Amino acid sequence: MIDENAFPHDLLQLQERLHRAHAEHRAYLAGLPWSVEPMEGWARGERYSHRGDVPDSPGWSDEQKATVDRMWAEIRQLSIDVVDHPHWKSVPTDILVASRMQLKQQARRTEAPATEAA
Repeated sequence: MIDENAFPHDLLQLQERLHRAHAEHRAYLAGLPWSVEPMEGWARGERYSHRGDVPDSPGWSDEQKATVDRMWAEIRQLSIDVVDHPHWKSVPTDILVASRMQLKQQARRTEAPATEAA
């Protein structure tokens, strides 16, 4: 087992921000039309849709596209910051993957009470 206190505070904060950024991105995408570009929908069975009829999609606005691009850029940068954190140089390679998974789980546990209380 990896010591849960082994992670520097700033690394835990980065991982928590990365979790939040992913969650915000998924939530934002869920509210957008199903197609980035305007596209006609179809009736169930025409294209083997398991969801039933698919309505026309107006596509995404330029503002929505820019927001998604900004969100992806933030996710990429946070991912880089977590992976390139100096802490990982001190972790033996034979437990590196397990340590990384522990960080993800610990950061999620830290974030969960704030989400439940909201």
